[in-house]
Amino acid sequence: MLDLKRILNDTQAVKDAIHKREMNLDDTVDAIVQLDAQRRELIGNVEKMKAERNACSKKIPQMKKTGEDTTELMASMKKLADTIKEQDTKLTALQEELQNLMYSLPNLPGDDVQAGGKEQNIPDHTFGEKPEFSFTPKNHVDLCESLGLIDYERGAKLGGNGAWIYRGMGSRLEWALLNFFISEHIADGYEFILPPHMLNWECGTVAGQFPKFAEEVYHIANPTSTDKKFILPTAETALVNLHRGEILTKDELPKKYIAYTPCYRREAGSYRSEERGMIRGHQFNKVEMVQYTTADGSEAAFQELVAKAESLVQKLGLHYRLSRLAAGDCSFSMSKTYDVEVWIPSMGIYKEVSSASNARDYQARRGNIKYRDEDGKLQFVHTLNASGLATSRVLPAIVEQYQNEDGSVTIPEVLRPFLGGLSVLEPKK
Repeated sequence: MLDLKRILNDTQAVKDAIHKREMNLDDTVDAIVQLDAQRRELIGNVEKMKAERNACSKKIPQMKKTGEDTTELMASMKKLADTIKEQDTKLTALQEELQNLMYSLPNLPGDDVQAGGKEQNIPDHTFGEKPEFSFTPKNHVDLCESLGLIDYERGAKLGGNGAWIYRGMGSRLEWALLNFFISEHIADGYEFILPPHMLNWECGTVAGQFPKFAEEVYHIANPTSTDKKFILPTAETALVNLHRGEILTKDELPKKYIAYTPCYRREAGSYRSEERGMIRGHQFNKVEMVQYTTADGSEAAFQELVAKAESLVQKLGLHYRLSRLAAGDCSFSMSKTYDVEVWIPSMGIYKEVSSASNARDYQARRGNIKYRDEDGKLQFVHTLNASGLATSRVLPAIVEQYQNEDGSVTIPEVLRPFLGGLSVLEPKK
């Protein structure tokens, strides 16, 4: 959520920043300014009436003591109390309307973020060379099937389109990737978290997914309860809520967490033919990094997350590029995002395996997460996140970039200790 004071004091600058996302929410911003003016006026009127009521309350005992008739004053008090109650109800409704409008505004892009949509994304650098093959390479779907790693047909039978089953060495390779990622993050000082997959509604609101994107997640219907719950689309949704409603000390920051979870995405819309296999699915595994920092430490934390995500792909020996996303391609809650995009030879394109993003104080304002600075003053923390990594595109990249002419796939060296020293995956006989 944006800072209301910033909207009121620098209204045009806020509008211009939102325009960088190729969004025009001028009417919403204006409505917020108007509603806040009404809210302030109403609060002032209610406070005056409450002061008058308090004065009358003190006067009545004095009048009774001197034998004066309080009938008229009591009637006036009753009428005043009814008016206050009516105005309080109006104020509550107005504040709720204001909050909903505030929730509908995205985070403001950073000053260093390019305006425009994804066509304005800027490739920053690449790592390694695109693999060259002296033979006709196979795509990851055919490779995974011939190696017995993935069962797409039975996955679709169980879960429909966008579902698959890891089998045998496919399960072990997936588990090896996750263990490699987790061990690297723990060595870097991150605390390992296994959060619940079923979250309460407030988690989605704080993360910035709700209310605007509530239909993009899987909802949980409970016939015995009115509690609204959903299945997490990413572990970030849980991790940025760990300290919801808390006041931290500056000495506690930065806080660094990683979590492993499956991620559940509705992924509305049709699947493109080139995104078959594991490239886009309704459930996939991911290790997520999240940091809580001070405002001063925010940019350094962002660069650290980008570097850590890159390091994992580098250690796997995969060719990738780093892209700086334009404002319109950054997610709703994020002020700045860099994508680590791995090369998929069969598709001839790069696919994102990690998005490193800085939400600044946007999520903290929604979740009321603060810390005390050196002067004892309360400040909102900054929250940042990055995938570290998502496996559903890393595994296809490995089998395609490391494939051999005989249909085998060489296993990256860093994964071999997690696979009992195995160095090559051989096709099934």
